[in-house]
Amino acid sequence: MMAISVQGLRDIVGPSDLGIVLGNAVDVSGHPSPRLQGRIDKALELYKAGMFPIIFVSGGVGKEGISEARVMAEDLEHKGVPVQNIVMDESGNNTFLTAQHAAAYMNARGIKRAFVVSQFYHLTRSLLAFHRFGVSTVYHAHASYFEWRDIYGLCREVPALFYYVFRSYRI
Repeated sequence: MMAISVQGLRDIVGPSDLGIVLGNAVDVSGHPSPRLQGRIDKALELYKAGMFPIIFVSGGVGKEGISEARVMAEDLEHKGVPVQNIVMDESGNNTFLTAQHAAAYMNARGIKRAFVVSQFYHLTRSLLAFHRFGVSTVYHAHASYFEWRDIYGLCREVPALFYYVFRSYRI
């Protein structure tokens, strides 16, 4: 857990071709959860700093019946990101699928460098998935939102990371 925390809290920032925001819960009113808002805000901060020209928002439809990707895209657009600079992946129901879909998008366009944004505890597994799908350069930053639930998330990442180490990866 210590290694996951250290890696996730130590942002590695560099210019990329694509910023990728991993999805999270949307509340029943259609607004991003505080965790998801933290991810969106961090991506927006990096986008405005010129770290990447395109934001790939990925998340499926949760139990609320609302598309996480659509909520993220609308929030970014509302905050000034042109719609042509936002790519929605509404089938990114989990980290594995987000990495798979983003890698396919990148391969189809000859894009080599990615920048992943998520919670600190989620980044180690996310980076593993992106590397396994052939994305060689992956920068990362954690959302500046913390809550007690992060302890559960960190504990959950240990077995999830081991699962990702041994699973099969194909685009």
